[in-house]
Amino acid sequence: MLEKKIIEVRKRVSQWKKDGLSIGLVPTMGALHEGHLSLIKKSVETCDKTIVSIFVNPIQFGPSEDLEKYPKTIDADLELCKNAGVDLVFSPSPSEMYGEGHILSNDFLTYVVPPYFYTDKLCAKSRIGHFDGVCTVVMKLFNIVQPDYAVFGQKDAQQLIVIKKMVKDLDIPIEIISCPIVRDKNGLALSSRNQYLSEDGKKYSLALNKILVNIKACYKKGITDTKSLVETALVFLNNHHELEYLEFVDKNTLENKTVADGDTLVLIAVRVDNVRLIDNCFII
Repeated sequence: MLEKKIIEVRKRVSQWKKDGLSIGLVPTMGALHEGHLSLIKKSVETCDKTIVSIFVNPIQFGPSEDLEKYPKTIDADLELCKNAGVDLVFSPSPSEMYGEGHILSNDFLTYVVPPYFYTDKLCAKSRIGHFDGVCTVVMKLFNIVQPDYAVFGQKDAQQLIVIKKMVKDLDIPIEIISCPIVRDKNGLALSSRNQYLSEDGKKYSLALNKILVNIKACYKKGITDTKSLVETALVFLNNHHELEYLEFVDKNTLENKTVADGDTLVLIAVRVDNVRLIDNCFII
């Protein structure tokens, strides 16, 4: 099941394509959880063959981010994939993906750079170059695997919109499938980084979903001014929260909205325990 070499993955995919089989790709960075399982389940239901990639992509991390400590649970991940019906797990090294020595700046490596309008906001403001790294690795995975479908989660909403834009603009013959956010019993959106949280941090992190639920309720009552909707969130925040952003944008284009409507996507980023958490919801 596990394969680390690009050439071997291409051989396997080539045979599947000769056999007329459809291929789904689920790109991940490992430390798999129920959210990832929902993506895998969707691919297995949709496609004849499912490939899961597990690769902690160094070029999407900033210099002060958690690249070195990002959780790695490959044995558990492989067992989960096996039980979920995955046909192949592709887990390359950085040198396999980017070359020996892998000088990873764009002085030496070709990057895929998404439109500035889509990245001059939200997560990209605090993670400079992040989406260049995301689009570059996703494009490489698309070229290696050549899937018919690729499955992504709605939790990383800005990433999902940016990837859809890249696929459209570059005429990539792949259908992007998005899957809903998976939450724990308390409403916290599942994330591999949640394991960084202390027990108190887990309680404080529930504010993100409470804010989104309250905004939806306020909108349903007729409040559409986004400044007023932002103000309703403040009651859920205290000195254990560091609000990075709470934004209202068009769900397809990321264009900012001053008045919420049926096409509005609400996105939030908050630091708890110095762990950066993101969440989002469609307003209806």
